[in-house]
Amino acid sequence: MKKLLAILLTALFVLSGLALAESRGGPAASGTLVVYSPHDASPLEAGVKLFEAAYPGIEVQVVAAGTGELLQRIAAESENPLADVLWGGGADSLAAFKSYFDPYVCANDAVIDEAYKDKDDLWIGESPLPMVIFYNRELVKDEEAPKTWNDLLDPKWKGQIAYASPAKSGSAFTQLCTMIFANGGPEGGGWDFVKAFYANLDGKVQDSSGNCHKLVKTGEYKIGITIEKSAVLYEGDDTVGYNYPAGNSAVPDGVAMVKNCPNPDNAKLFIDFVTGVECQTEQSTNWKRRPVRTDMDTGSLPALSELDLADYDFDWAANNKPEIIETWQDIMVG
Repeated sequence: MKKLLAILLTALFVLSGLALAESRGGPAASGTLVVYSPHDASPLEAGVKLFEAAYPGIEVQVVAAGTGELLQRIAAESENPLADVLWGGGADSLAAFKSYFDPYVCANDAVIDEAYKDKDDLWIGESPLPMVIFYNRELVKDEEAPKTWNDLLDPKWKGQIAYASPAKSGSAFTQLCTMIFANGGPEGGGWDFVKAFYANLDGKVQDSSGNCHKLVKTGEYKIGITIEKSAVLYEGDDTVGYNYPAGNSAVPDGVAMVKNCPNPDNAKLFIDFVTGVECQTEQSTNWKRRPVRTDMDTGSLPALSELDLADYDFDWAANNKPEIIETWQDIMVG
């Protein structure tokens, strides 16, 4: 009798496990998933661990690098894709490479604003990203910290601004386009502003946007341009501060399924997961990443309606990225 009871209990546990697996994706919820991501290490690791806990049958492999490098890698691998999903990177950068993505309408589509979705479903936003000017309060007084893009042209900041290469960093590319739109647009003085801004960098451009806030924190640079999600992680640290410049933008980080990827079912599960309540809540609570879902609030972050946003021409930024980068590089070489 005891032996029969043990067999029945074992069968019950197996069936329960199968039911749980079925609710989380069924038999497809196994195998591997290759994630390319430019996200900072801590929120990236946390998000992946959360996904692995929800789908223990899936082994996740992560390749971390800058947005530009990852997109070029996806393009180079297009005949034999190695990645399944790209998690992160400004959506304008993803849109410039959308021919390398497959369409997918995620399970959370109904609670994500149309402004944060590709019209052909080739990428979907997962966190809007306003820009900030970050500063070291031990080197810069609050009252003199830059509050507008034009403040960055003051000669006193020459060689003291941490800014990443827009050819390598998706967020730096968005920052470049934001500065252009906030200063007259590509045909109305925006590029003149960029020339003056680059002159004030004094030839110093970083390889990674993730380094900019760190270089300001250590005092190697007095000020820097970074994204909100990086700056707010210093909440409670009185040695640094940040301002939201007028003429800002809120282009989202995006997530996309790589075209003809090896594990499309798992890629879809991952996209559903990172835009779902569980992951969005964890990323917002622990890493101060702004939720994209309309059914979640922004917590301690200001509402986008409270920020002075420029008229950001998403299509121009996405459709002209190679030419924009080329113009930037021409400015660099003089």
